[in-house]
Amino acid sequence: MNEFVTLEEIRAAAECIRGVAVRTALHRVERARLKRLHLPEPAFDLYIKAESEQPIGSFKLRGAYTMVAQLTPEARSRGVITYSSGNHAQGVAYAARELGTKAVIVMPSNAPEVKKAATRALGAEIVEVGPASSERRMKAEELVAEFGYAMIPPYDAREIVSGQGTCGLEIVEQLPRVDLVIAPVSGGGLLSGVATAVKLAAMEGLVSANVQVWGAEPELAADAHESFYSKRLVEWPAEKTVRTIGDGLRTQSLGVLNFAHVLRHVDGIVTVTEEEIFAALRMILSATKLVAEPSGAVALAAAMFHADELPRARKVVVVLSGGNLEPALRERLEREIAAQG
Repeated sequence: MNEFVTLEEIRAAAECIRGVAVRTALHRVERARLKRLHLPEPAFDLYIKAESEQPIGSFKLRGAYTMVAQLTPEARSRGVITYSSGNHAQGVAYAARELGTKAVIVMPSNAPEVKKAATRALGAEIVEVGPASSERRMKAEELVAEFGYAMIPPYDAREIVSGQGTCGLEIVEQLPRVDLVIAPVSGGGLLSGVATAVKLAAMEGLVSANVQVWGAEPELAADAHESFYSKRLVEWPAEKTVRTIGDGLRTQSLGVLNFAHVLRHVDGIVTVTEEEIFAALRMILSATKLVAEPSGAVALAAAMFHADELPRARKVVVVLSGGNLEPALRERLEREIAAQG
C-alpha cells in the first residue's frame, strides 16, 4: 500500500459517508455586510466551508464514520473506543449508533459540558480523565487491552485522514478556482486530509497547480507550528496547550501519519492570538448566519489578521471546523457585539 493516502482512497471515503455526513455549504462572506458592520474587509474573496452543518456540528463525523464502517463485523461486535475532547467523541458515538455498535469515549474532565452532553445523548459511555491528551490516549489503550474494543483514534490513522480529506475534495469541487485553503490544526487529521485532497486534485488538473493549503493554530498551543518549521515532531506539555480557548486544538502533538502528510502537502502554518480568535468568533456571529466554536474560528482569524504572512490570493476558503459553541460563551459574544454597536 502507498505510504501516503491517495485521492482514490478519499473518493472511496466520500462514497462511504454519503447519506450520513453532509456535503456542507461553501458560504461567501459579503463585503457589503462587513462594511455595514464596520468589520475589516479582506483584500480577497472569502469563503467559509461550514462544517458546523454536519449532524454533530463538526467535521469529525467524516473520519469517524469512515473508520468505523471499515471495521469487520467481528470487530464492530466488540464495540469501539476513542479518546477525545469532544467533537471526535460525538463523531464516533454517531457512527457507532448508525452502525449498531457500542461506543466508549475517554474524555478530559475539562471538556465543554455541551460536548459531553451531546456525546451521552448519542448513546456513548463516557470515561473521564485529566486534561492531558496523553492521559486519555493511555486510558483508552488500557480499556482496549481489558475489553477488546476497536480503537478509533482521533487523527493518526489512514481511514481518518481519508475521511477528513473528503472536506478538501468538496472544496475543490465547489470552488475550482480557489487559490488558498486554510484549515485549523491540532492532531492534524483535518489539515493532513484537506491538504492531501487539494494537492492531489491539483495534480489531476481539477484545481490550479499553484493552489496552497495552510494550517492555523492558536499561539498558546503551537506544537504543530514548531514541528512544521523545525521538520521534527515535537510535543508540548498539557499545561501549555490547555491555555487556549480553542478546546478542540489542545492536542499536544501532531500524529505521526498526519505529520508526514503535513510535511508533504502543506505549504505553511500560522498562529493566532486568543484575542484574534474572539474577534473571529464575533465576526462570524455578526456577519453570517453561521455559528463557530473557538476552534472553528481559528482559520478565519488567520485569514483576517495574518494576511501578510499568507500567500497573496484572490479566492480564499477557511474551514469552519465546528460550531459546538457553549451557550454561556455565545451569550458573552452577543453582548460584546451589541456593545460595539
